Amino acid sequence: MNVATTTASVPWASLTPVLIVLGGAVLAVLVESFAPARLRRPLGIGVSLVVTAAAIVVLSWRWVVVADTPQGFDEYIEDPLTVGAQLILAVITFLALLVIADRTQIRDGAFAGQPSDRPGSVDEELTEKKRYQRSEMFALVLFSLGGMMVFPAADSMIMLFVALEVMSLPLYILCATARRRRQLSQEAALKYFILGAFASAFFLMGMALLYGYSGGLKFSGVYKVMTQSTGEMDWLLLAGIVMVLVGLLFKVGAAPFHAWTPDVYTGAPSPITGFMAAAVKMAAFAAILRFYQVLAGHFTWDLLIPMSIIAVLTMVVGTVAGLVQTDIKRMLAYSSIAHAGFILLAVLSLVKGSAGHVLFYVLAYALATIGSFAAVTLVRSGTRSGDSLEVGGEATALDRWAGLGKRSPLLAGSVLVFLMSFAGIPLTSGFIGKFVVFSDAFAGQLGWLVAIGLLCSVATAFYYFRVVRLMFFTEPSENTVVIKSEGLTAIAIAVCALGTILLGIVPGPVLSMLSNVAIFLP
Repeated sequence: MNVATTTASVPWASLTPVLIVLGGAVLAVLVESFAPARLRRPLGIGVSLVVTAAAIVVLSWRWVVVADTPQGFDEYIEDPLTVGAQLILAVITFLALLVIADRTQIRDGAFAGQPSDRPGSVDEELTEKKRYQRSEMFALVLFSLGGMMVFPAADSMIMLFVALEVMSLPLYILCATARRRRQLSQEAALKYFILGAFASAFFLMGMALLYGYSGGLKFSGVYKVMTQSTGEMDWLLLAGIVMVLVGLLFKVGAAPFHAWTPDVYTGAPSPITGFMAAAVKMAAFAAILRFYQVLAGHFTWDLLIPMSIIAVLTMVVGTVAGLVQTDIKRMLAYSSIAHAGFILLAVLSLVKGSAGHVLFYVLAYALATIGSFAAVTLVRSGTRSGDSLEVGGEATALDRWAGLGKRSPLLAGSVLVFLMSFAGIPLTSGFIGKFVVFSDAFAGQLGWLVAIGLLCSVATAFYYFRVVRLMFFTEPSENTVVIKSEGLTAIAIAVCALGTILLGIVPGPVLSMLSNVAIFLP
């Protein structure tokens, strides 16, 4: 299939989804700047949800268009990989925004009204009276989404780097906005920023080396030079590819570039952690697919061995470290590391259809992740004072989840669905996702990696079902409370649970749709 290339004019229809999101982000900034304090939160919620829903509608239309005529112009490619990843990103963000919106209320929100206010202090009471709210996260989420949507479409390392920074900078800020455990939140943001800058330095150095090799920064240009190369400068190409991959693998939390993940996931506000864990992984893996299958997959030297070692390390570290965690957010962080290793198997396989299977796996993972972190926001610790129980912060210690099935059967049942999906139990989307990526790896002559992946998948089930045992087969904790939300979090959890089950029972339509995903060059 040929890709239509346009240089004289810009096909604005291809850019419409990104422009909608970035335009909505600017509008959210204007709301934050000029709207009365009492209207900022409802207007911010409305703008962000409407903009994300509009992006989903437009991307559904673009999916039909690019299925037959992929578009490529200058440094932006609109093909099934781009639109498929963007559509999943928009859906992920919409669900995450429901949870974020629900947790921005004044008195019991997840976000601090003012950075210096301590929970329950006189300063916080004054902030509440003045109706100060952390409503700027809606603009930040939309800006981050805009960067994520450009990430899989970039045919240039300059555009890829700009998208990387637009995606990452808002997340650094959002990680530091937690209302409770303020120092932990700010420490998480600082670690994420410093290590993210370190990874960006590798990415930039890789760009410089690839420019020195090819004389250009477009992936398609590097590919053309590579196919005509006599092999004299392949060491420069190899060094550039490795450094760019280091920058991208950092974003998915692959070992040994995973050190930031547990601390950042634990310290950030739970609604932001859910968004970050799901959406960043989607954007980064889409970019890795394009970069690896276009350049590294056709490289004359064999990158399979070092990439396979990274995949094995990622699966083993995520599995072994997760087994000893006593905090549910840290457990989910190591779970995300293990899942990154599973997804890498399909990336390395280079077989037909593997790109679509990667998108399906990340979609399945994203639904379970957003739902899990949404549930975390509702399970709270409590302090007894006589006959009353004062609600505190999130009860992230695993022993606080004891007896949750008796206190809140619906919430515990939803968490059970998500944990079963993580473990790859049949009739959940996680099972289908693992089946297709392991099948791709086996078809790509990577049977030994599949064997390791299966062993790690079985081992991860132990720490998922430890939570299940606590929820359903242990007496309830006296100091744990399940709070009621404004309804948006409950909707997000219900949609995620329903989607997880439907994709596990009837995966055919989505898998068939994603079977068109392939890597195109302009």
